[in-house]
Amino acid sequence: MRVLVTRPAPQAADWVARLLDKGIAAVALPLICIGPAADAAAVLEAWAGLPSQRLAVFVSPNAAEQFMAARPPGVAWPAGVLAASTGPGTTHALRRLGVPAEQIVEPAADAAQFDSEALWQQLQRSDWQGAPVLIVRGEGGRDWLADTLRARGARVGWLAAYSRSAPHLDPAGQALLREALAGPRAHLWFFSSSEAIDNLAALAGAAADWSQARALATHPRIAARAQHLGLGQVTLVRPTLSAVRACIQSMSP
Repeated sequence: MRVLVTRPAPQAADWVARLLDKGIAAVALPLICIGPAADAAAVLEAWAGLPSQRLAVFVSPNAAEQFMAARPPGVAWPAGVLAASTGPGTTHALRRLGVPAEQIVEPAADAAQFDSEALWQQLQRSDWQGAPVLIVRGEGGRDWLADTLRARGARVGWLAAYSRSAPHLDPAGQALLREALAGPRAHLWFFSSSEAIDNLAALAGAAADWSQARALATHPRIAARAQHLGLGQVTLVRPTLSAVRACIQSMSP
């Protein structure tokens, strides 16, 4: 059984390497393309104003990586500004890119899900009345955390630090998709985004038969989208290497 990792290319390559290291056959088939922000000046302005923020929330590894890629030369993460992460992948990116570990707020390690709601369980312990907060994300996205912080008195702004688009598969990617559609029981989709599932549906076409396909999904919303597409077996899994490895091994013959 071959695992198809559908995250954007940088994260897909990392997951593939880690799965291969554990003896699991895996290959990248990125189903979301990450591009620069439509308004690059706004990202630079956000960096200039970062020291005045109390908190910057990063909703994904891409948000962290794209924002940090625009960091002006010689500028360090400001002391006294917290960086919030929605899960371990984002936390890893923030630490790798120079944010001090003691300034990162993230969901509890044993949280049932890694998302905005789990992050709020940590943030709600603080007083946010009048506090300036910046939410860093792609174009569009959920507003739940912003609305929740505003309800607690925070002054919330948001920044689109990157753009997302559907992929244009190269010949190797097209061949891999054909193989997965022709041999669904020999493949296992690994989804971490509902948008990736929508892009897959468009690439495969309306005539695709998903009834024998299997998938791992890292959040209930993503699992529901895969089920709506018609995948025959969708398994919810926490987005940690140990959990994913154990789940894959349990499904292998």
